[in-house]
Amino acid sequence: MDNGALGTGQEPVRLCLLAGKIMLQSGAETYRVEDTMSRMATAMGLVSSHSSVTPTVIMFQAGDTGSAQLIRIAERTIDLQKVAAVNDISRKLSSGTITTQAAHGLLVEIDLSKHAYPVFLQIAAAAISTGCFTLMFKGELSDFIPGVLCGGLAFSAFILLHRLVKVKFFAEFTASLLVGLLAMLLVTLGIGVSLDKIIIGSVMPLVPGLVITNAVRDLMAGHLVSGLSRGAEAFLTAFAIGAGIAVMFTFF
Repeated sequence: MDNGALGTGQEPVRLCLLAGKIMLQSGAETYRVEDTMSRMATAMGLVSSHSSVTPTVIMFQAGDTGSAQLIRIAERTIDLQKVAAVNDISRKLSSGTITTQAAHGLLVEIDLSKHAYPVFLQIAAAAISTGCFTLMFKGELSDFIPGVLCGGLAFSAFILLHRLVKVKFFAEFTASLLVGLLAMLLVTLGIGVSLDKIIIGSVMPLVPGLVITNAVRDLMAGHLVSGLSRGAEAFLTAFAIGAGIAVMFTFF
């Protein structure tokens, strides 16, 4: 198995950058991205390679004398299936199971593939989970349907607004505001009972759980810049959710 076929030139560098881009865009931790890129570079004969990853930028240098290349990450989502797929390709490349050409083809295929689940399925899952969260937070059984409706509306609004306006804070703020308005309307009409439980359950799909987890893991791994920036992102999301609900209670 000749893994060194692309061991010279810029092809191994582009392969590592492509793998890092897919992982970072799909919600992987920065230290995991750096480790994967380093392992792939070593498998292709680039023993001395250097990488620096933040949530928005990937820099990679092959060797001590080569020029560094940079990729900017504009959008990030959560697709752990892609992260697992890239890790699998990295393991196969390191063990010599596949060639660099085959690895590049697989990475391009992963990069061009759509989200693991269609939008309607994501909305349905968010809606059902909000109903379950409402019950878990000791809401009444009659609060399940209002929780499903509020959660489905909130997640649908978030997806739509985030596509129209590339400002995540605005999408999260508006979605949480709609949650509060619809929950209050349903409780006023007698469809729901526990307003607070419905609201808490409905905003759970918007809570940045994975971002907080990655921030802590990056900080523990010594990636202070990435950890603090992810923590700030999680704080802004939490602030947007809280602000939307607070505005609803203030003016309505």
